[in-house]
Amino acid sequence: MKISWEWLEDYGKISLSPSELAEVLTHSGLEVESLSEWRPAFQSVIVARLDSFQAHPKNGHLSVCQVYDGQRDYSIVCGAPNLKAGERVALALEGAVLPSGVKIGQAEFQGVPSEGMLCSEQELGLSDDSSGIMFLDPSLPLGVPLEKAMNLGDWIFELNITPNRSDCLCMVGVAREIAALTGQKLRHPLGKKAKEAMAAENQTSVVIERPDLCPRYVAKLIYGIQIAPSPFWMRRRLQAVGVRAINNIVDVTNYVMMEMGQPLHAFDFDRLEQRRIVVRPANPGEYFTTLDGINRPMPDEALMICDGEKPVALAGIMGGLNSEVQPETKNILLESAYFDPMGIRRTSKRIDLTTEASLRFERGIDPNGCLPAAERAASLMIELGGGLAIRGAVDNYPRKIEPSRIFLRAARVNQILGTALRGDEIRDYLQSLELKVEPDGSESFQVIPPTFRVDLLREIDLIEEVARRHGFHRIPVTLPSGRVGGEKKTKIQRAAEQARNLLVACGFFEVINYSFISPKILRDLKLSPKDRRLTALPIQNPLSEDQSVMRTTLIPGLLQVARSNAYRKNVDLKIFELGRAFFPRQGQDLPDEVEVLSGLLTGLREEESWYKSKEECDFFDLRGSLETLLEGLGIFDYRFLPGREEPFLHPGKACQIEIDGNVLGTMGEAHPDVNETFELKKKIYLFELDFQELADRMAERRVFKPLVRYPAITRDVALIVEERTLVFDLLRTFWEANNGLIAEIKLFDLYRGNQIPPGKKSLAFRLKYQREDRTLTDQEVNEFHQKMVDLLVQRHGATLR
Repeated sequence: MKISWEWLEDYGKISLSPSELAEVLTHSGLEVESLSEWRPAFQSVIVARLDSFQAHPKNGHLSVCQVYDGQRDYSIVCGAPNLKAGERVALALEGAVLPSGVKIGQAEFQGVPSEGMLCSEQELGLSDDSSGIMFLDPSLPLGVPLEKAMNLGDWIFELNITPNRSDCLCMVGVAREIAALTGQKLRHPLGKKAKEAMAAENQTSVVIERPDLCPRYVAKLIYGIQIAPSPFWMRRRLQAVGVRAINNIVDVTNYVMMEMGQPLHAFDFDRLEQRRIVVRPANPGEYFTTLDGINRPMPDEALMICDGEKPVALAGIMGGLNSEVQPETKNILLESAYFDPMGIRRTSKRIDLTTEASLRFERGIDPNGCLPAAERAASLMIELGGGLAIRGAVDNYPRKIEPSRIFLRAARVNQILGTALRGDEIRDYLQSLELKVEPDGSESFQVIPPTFRVDLLREIDLIEEVARRHGFHRIPVTLPSGRVGGEKKTKIQRAAEQARNLLVACGFFEVINYSFISPKILRDLKLSPKDRRLTALPIQNPLSEDQSVMRTTLIPGLLQVARSNAYRKNVDLKIFELGRAFFPRQGQDLPDEVEVLSGLLTGLREEESWYKSKEECDFFDLRGSLETLLEGLGIFDYRFLPGREEPFLHPGKACQIEIDGNVLGTMGEAHPDVNETFELKKKIYLFELDFQELADRMAERRVFKPLVRYPAITRDVALIVEERTLVFDLLRTFWEANNGLIAEIKLFDLYRGNQIPPGKKSLAFRLKYQREDRTLTDQEVNEFHQKMVDLLVQRHGATLR
C-alpha cells in the first residue's frame, strides 16, 4: 500500500519528519517497507503568464508567444494547439534540463528566435498528457519555480498492511493511526454541499436477492455531468499511489477508494435497462465480459450486479463493458456497497482475478461507510464534471450491522503485556483510535469498536491495540522460566536419524519437498487406474492446482528436484527424502499417514577429476547404497527379487526388496517415458521403502562374536545355467543344503560370450568353509563340496564349466 505524505496532510498536521514517521508507524505495527522522496526530474522551470500569441510568419503550425514571468517578457516559439492568452504556464528557461535529458538553450525557428520552451505535463514527467502545454492555477505567483509553486515534492511510504488491518488500506485509515500516535486531531474529508434535484427513490430502485452476500447497497445518482480529464492535482495524487488516471468520473471513484477505503463503481445510468439495479447470484453456465475485455465463466455463488435484464458488473471485483462510463456519458449511477468478504474472496480465487476493490472487500470494509463515501464521491464528481446530484440515495440495508461490545480488564492487559498500565492510560489509548470506552467497574471497561475495525472481536484484540499504542518497543523483554524436560526418542525417530546418517555417508543429500502436489504429476508416473496411489486426498482450499492434493508417493518430488537441477546444469545427483505419504480412509476425514523413504541417483559415480574415470552410476550403485543402509540398521535377511513391476520403472531393470516374504519397497531404473515427461536426459535410478516397516525391523542392539580361531578353506565353482536362472535361487540352494560348514558365499564372476551357448550364462562362486569349534579337513570339505555341485546340477540343470 503506497501512502503520499502530501495527501496525508489533508487530514491533519504531521509534526514528525518523514523518517521519524516511518519509525513510529513501524513500531505501532504498520511496517514501512520503503520510504522514498518523490521529486520532479526537471530544473529551471518557472511559473509564467502567456500574454499573447500570433502565427509564425513562415510556418502555420507554429506560434510566436509573448510570455511574462513577473519581471520581463520572453519570446517563445511554440507548436502546441491549445494556447490561451492570460493562462499561467510552465516556462523552461535557458539552461533548464527536462526529465528526458533535453537541455533548453537559445534556439531559432525559421528565422524567429525562441528564449525558452512552454512545457506539457508529459515533457515535465508529471503525467502522460502530451496533448498541449500545461495550464496552471491562475493564483500561482509569477516567476516562482514550478516545483515550489505547485508543491510537487512528496514522500512516498510503502506500507506492509497485514490482512486483518483493512481499515489502513486508505489514506484516512493511516491518517487516523498517525493522529493517535502523535496526539493530533483527525480531519475527516468533507464534500461541498451540492444543489440537489428530485429524490433518488423516484428515479431508480435496488433489489438484493441474497442479503447474506450483499448486506448493503447504496445507489447515488448524478445527472448532467461532463466527461473530461481530471485536474492535475487529482491525477498527481493517483499517480503517487500507483493508480492510472482515466477521466474525471472514474478517477473520483478511485480517489475516494484510496482516500476512504470504500470501493466505488460508476455506471452509465442511461445504459441500464429499466434504470434499476438487481443484485443476484450468477446463473448456472452464465458468462460475463468484464472491463478488461475477457468473457469469463461465472462460478456458482458469484454475485452479479444486474440491471433490469442483464449483468452489468461482477460484484466487488470489476465492472462490465456493457455499462462503463464513456466520453458521451451524461448521467451516472454511483454504486457504494458492502459485500460479504468470504463471497468476494471465493469468486476472486475461482476466476483468478484480483483488483484493488476485491482486495479491500475480501479483507472487510466498513458497512456503515458506504453512504458517506457515496456522498463524498458525488460531491467531487459535481465539482470536477458539473451536473446535479439527485436528493438522497437509494440505500438498501436490510439488517443494519451494529458494532459489538467487548469486555476489557486492565489487569488482563498488564498480565499479557507484562506492563503496569493504569486504567485511564488504557482508556486514552483506545479512545485515540476512535473506540468508544465505557467504564464497567473500577478497572474494567465495555469497549465498542467502530464498524471499520473488523479485526476487533475479542478482549485479546483490544490488548493488542493497547500494545500498539503503548509501543511494542516499550514492552519489557523477559525470558520465560521453567524446567525443560526431554523425552526419549521413539524407535522411528532413532531409525530416521540412523538412516539419514547412513545415506549421507553414502554421498546422498537430503531434500524436503511439499506434501502438496498436483494430481497430474501422479498420472505422469503412468500409474494404473486401480493403483491406490492415484487416489489422492484433495485439499479443500488449495493455493493452486499444482498443490491441490496430498502426495501418495515421494517419487514425483524427487523427479522434480532432478529436473530443477538439470535446468541449472547440475546433472550429478544423489538425493533422498524421508517423509510421509497420505492415503484417504473410507468414511474418515483424516488420511492414513505412511512413513516413506525415497531416493534418486543419477550422473557420475564419483566427482569429476583428472585422476578418475568418468563412469556413470548404475543399478548396482543404488543396490550397494541400499545394502549399506539395511545392514547399517541391523537388517541382514533382505532379498532383492523380481516382482510386481512399477509402471514408472524400466521393465527388466527393477526389483523389489523383500524381508521374510514381506515387500519392503522397490528400486530400479526410471522408465524412459518418465524421463521424457520430466525432461531428464540421463538415466535415473530410484528407490522407495516403507520406512515404518524398516524401523520396526531395525536391530538397536548389536551382538558381537569373537573371531573364529580355526582356519578357513575356500573352493570355487563355475556353473553354466539358463539365462533366466536367478542368482538368488542358486544361493538359496547353497544355504538350504548347508550343514554348518559354509561360512560365506560370494559371486565373483558373470560371463556371457565365447564358449558359452546362446541363452546361457556362466556364474562363478567362491565358497568359504569354516567351523568355529574345529579345523576342517580337505577330505571333509571336498566331499561336501561335490555334493553341493551335484545338487545344483540336479536342481537347476547346471553344468560345470
